[in-house]
Amino acid sequence: MKSIISFVIRYIPRKYLQLVSHFFLRVLAIFYTGNKVTCNVCDSQFRKFLPYGRKARENALCPNCLALERHRLMWLFLQQETNFFSTPLKVLHIAPELCFIKRMQALPNLEYITGDIESPLATVKMDVHQIPFEDNTFDVIFCNHVMEHVDDDILACKEINRVLKPEGWGIIQSPVYDLPTTIEDKTISDPAERERLFGQRDHVRKYGKDYAKRLSQSGLNVAENLFVQQLDPKLVERHALPPQEIIFYCKKGS
Repeated sequence: MKSIISFVIRYIPRKYLQLVSHFFLRVLAIFYTGNKVTCNVCDSQFRKFLPYGRKARENALCPNCLALERHRLMWLFLQQETNFFSTPLKVLHIAPELCFIKRMQALPNLEYITGDIESPLATVKMDVHQIPFEDNTFDVIFCNHVMEHVDDDILACKEINRVLKPEGWGIIQSPVYDLPTTIEDKTISDPAERERLFGQRDHVRKYGKDYAKRLSQSGLNVAENLFVQQLDPKLVERHALPPQEIIFYCKKGS
């Protein structure tokens, strides 16, 4: 199972996986029947979650809604630490994750807009380097696992900062490695070399511990939030949350 999933996500473009993968995974869910883990995004229970990743992680992917560890953590953070479920908010979700779309669309307090340059799930076709909305439009912006793909991450964050309202906030997640500084070389275009250096064929940089500081160059105020470390370890285990994941919480800056 691990090798099959690793091969599929490595070589099949994400835009195609988004359209069909959930149908196949729900069939697989039959073989994972149980109640040892709970997906807090869709409230489904299993004996364990599916493996996921190019180097497949055990107990990662919910076969019902496709939430990964980071998605379950973000959902819990939104529930416990923000006004996301209670206050009228205009939300832009860049590169929207399948596990969130219908659930966020269903929240009566949200005006929820999705955008992406190629995803078939998004309602607005847009380039994050040039977001097609006026200044100060959104209360909340989500942009997860995008910045490692884009040509200019600082420009993209400037655009996010521009369209956030003065009291706006957001979450911008990316893979962050145990490196002192981000590795980047824009001259590298060979997919195999990008995979070797940056971890994935369509990544153009590998973020280090300077991630928050780097993105803050855009004018955004990016802070590291260690929410998961405040949680009961039993809850972390129950939802299979990533125990070292940092939530990068952003507020509109200058």
